[in-house]
Amino acid sequence: MQPTGVLETSKGVNPLKDLLSYGQSVWLDYIRRDLLTGGELKRMIAEDGLRGMTSNPSIFEKAIADSSLYDDILKTLASRNDLDTVGRYEQIAIRDIQDAADLLRPVYESSKFRDGFVSLEVSPFLARKTKETIDEARRLWKAVGRENVMIKVPGTVEGLPAIRQLIGDGININVTLLFAQEVYEKVAEAYIAGVEDLAAGKGDVNKMASVASFFISRIDTLVDSKLNDHLKAAKDPAEQALLKSLLGKVAIANGKLTYRRYQSIFSGPRWQALASKGAKTQRVLWASTSTKNPNYRDVLYAEELIGPDTVDTMPPNTIEAFRDHGRLRNSLTEDVAGAQKTMDDLAKVGISMKEVTDKLTDDGVKLFADAFEKLLAAVEKSTQPK
Repeated sequence: MQPTGVLETSKGVNPLKDLLSYGQSVWLDYIRRDLLTGGELKRMIAEDGLRGMTSNPSIFEKAIADSSLYDDILKTLASRNDLDTVGRYEQIAIRDIQDAADLLRPVYESSKFRDGFVSLEVSPFLARKTKETIDEARRLWKAVGRENVMIKVPGTVEGLPAIRQLIGDGININVTLLFAQEVYEKVAEAYIAGVEDLAAGKGDVNKMASVASFFISRIDTLVDSKLNDHLKAAKDPAEQALLKSLLGKVAIANGKLTYRRYQSIFSGPRWQALASKGAKTQRVLWASTSTKNPNYRDVLYAEELIGPDTVDTMPPNTIEAFRDHGRLRNSLTEDVAGAQKTMDDLAKVGISMKEVTDKLTDDGVKLFADAFEKLLAAVEKSTQPK
């Protein structure tokens, strides 16, 4: 029985922890050594109901470059002549990922393999290379050696066949960099086909886990800038009103319509055949849920995308804000017709959602590649013999 209405925060109530009663799992979009060794991750699991973690090159770069927490392993790696810079980075990352996975293991077991995951990304340099992505994902999966790890693979055209292959291998996959509903459908198809392959090969479908990471705030950042450009040129009051009504609305509408597709895809006879063998759905994971625009409520995206069988991966500032004043309700399935109208109105004012999502995907691949280069430079600098 799902709660109804809005739950206002009050003393003694932690809205982060209560998200689980709405069917949503909270994961932390952050990793750093002291989080794992100083007891903070354990506390968040116990008190905030934290159920997983994600990482990316940008997060690791900040952790390594902006702290002395990695000096011990960096010093050891400085004397390793058998490793290149990528190899040295992987030694650092794999240690953190393994330790995080071990701390999250009780969540993994108590949730019957649904939560308790930590994600590690394949090199962003491979985003447009299918075979290399498959090879690297297999290698990282083996190197980490933990059941409750997900390997992150971007949902590019080249990533789709890799996703199916890796799922068929029995490797948990976090599909990242998703913006378009149409691409999400292809990702869900790749997952289902992969689970079918796994079942055909007598693999354990009960333990197979995957999420489709659908990015939110980046959509509004780009769409709002386009709407503001249109507003500067608009003279008609009715047109101005329509443009203004779309500001800050498109990302949430896009998420709601994606979730509707999720519900449809994972309810048909093809999926039921796999579910009867113990397979679990590939949940939609809301990524990029921090609010970039200071004019919007700081927990806007977290509050407006609450629903069953979803994950919200929040950065630390959003975690803190939601813990303090997040309001809970079943928002994800509210006014889906209104969400469709928002997307129709966007097309009416001349903004192509396909152009928006194509650009965001290309930009996302580049941003992660740039962050990875910066990360490798930080590792290289820190492991130079003194």
